Amino acid sequence: MRITLLLSVLAAALGATPAAAIVGGAETTRLARSTLMVLSDRGGVCSGIVVAQDVVLTAGHCGSSAASLRIHWNEGEPVLIEPRQIARHPAYVAGAAQTRSRSVDMMLVRLPSPLPARFVPASLDAGAMPRAGETLDILGYGVTREGEARTTGRLRAASIPVVEPYGPGTILIWASRPGSGACQGDSGGPMTRAGSDGIVAVTAFASGGAGKGCGGLTQGVLVAPQKGWIDRTLAGWGRQADWMR
Repeated sequence: MRITLLLSVLAAALGATPAAAIVGGAETTRLARSTLMVLSDRGGVCSGIVVAQDVVLTAGHCGSSAASLRIHWNEGEPVLIEPRQIARHPAYVAGAAQTRSRSVDMMLVRLPSPLPARFVPASLDAGAMPRAGETLDILGYGVTREGEARTTGRLRAASIPVVEPYGPGTILIWASRPGSGACQGDSGGPMTRAGSDGIVAVTAFASGGAGKGCGGLTQGVLVAPQKGWIDRTLAGWGRQADWMR
């Protein structure tokens, strides 16, 4: 583990100043008790969702091994926890966006001990899939503008309508509003229905179009179709998720 690199990422987060948005949104305290940061030894930053007191749900591309990751939050000073183990979805494919391969970009991260009591597991939404025109809220700890690492580390949210560029998906969901959406560091964060704290999807990919990486299309992996894998994995660890319909 390259601790120096991890601490550099962390310093950028702690040095962040208040900013207007995730990209086109605003700072929020909503779901702050159910989200945290996932750092990698390659300098990567992701967001994560607490689904059990010692389990975090995030994107599969956020890390390749438990040793390569640290779960991060603040307790007056930075906390960095090495996971006990990870479970990537068996249908995860590295680099799927570039090769246009089918992939379930999802990972469960098991911690060596429970999180502090202030963290509360989020509920996962097993209801009907959101459809075109429905508004989703996208939350994460990522940057407000592409490449500006010092703007990471604050939880932000944006409200974006669902689009169906290829028709309704059974694995993925897309949301798009020009100038708004997920960006670097928001992967693994929650996507919810507007006004609900139930997790509909895990953010996996963002694109801005015209060579930009953010502020355009946001892609998420739906949790309801992956309920079987999530429940089996958690059961193997003696845990269970809270599902709402």
